[in-house]
Amino acid sequence: MTFEISPTNRVRQLSEKARYDEESVHAILDAGLVAQVAFVQEGKPVVVPMIYGRDGNRLYLHGARKARVIRMLEAGPSVCLNVTLLDGIVYARSLFNSSMNYRSVTVHGTATLIEGDERVHALSVISEHLMPGRSEEVRPSHEKEILMTGVIQVEIESASAKISMGPPDDEDEDMDAPVWAGVMPLRLKAGALIRDPEVPEDMLPTPHMQSQTGRSF
Repeated sequence: MTFEISPTNRVRQLSEKARYDEESVHAILDAGLVAQVAFVQEGKPVVVPMIYGRDGNRLYLHGARKARVIRMLEAGPSVCLNVTLLDGIVYARSLFNSSMNYRSVTVHGTATLIEGDERVHALSVISEHLMPGRSEEVRPSHEKEILMTGVIQVEIESASAKISMGPPDDEDEDMDAPVWAGVMPLRLKAGALIRDPEVPEDMLPTPHMQSQTGRSF
């Protein structure tokens, strides 16, 4: 499926890098961990980072029930959010053509505060996105904990991805410049687990946790 191109989601700068298919949009969302969520408060724009999880063409945003962002999104249903993954710094033969390699997606949709069993499901989706398998290893959340947590559901109504990769795109006149050009790769990667000092030294991480070491985003 492809998202319909409209004035809302059309990529105008470097449009050849745009993707509007669900597969590209979902892949970037699934690789990211934090969404930058934009809303308007008292006539002024505000951007807040939020953790999230995806279930089909629906996103769940996590926050404290009394947090400003939860209250504002509950009151104003239109929402826009962005997830960007940096893959490299592009060293061109001029500063003008130097750039970055990246995967980015911008989503527009309708926000709804969810309650009850749906909130429990949403929290499970978010947990599985961030910490696969962890919900099977720890105690179930207390009802009070669930009530203290706010979850905003965003139906993805419109979206576009923008992907930039590869070497510098230099001007012909600069190709013989006596300077190195290329890409410095960037990676967000999970490191070795660090034990809580209160955990006995002979208690090892579960296979689920160990499998996440080295995970790239």
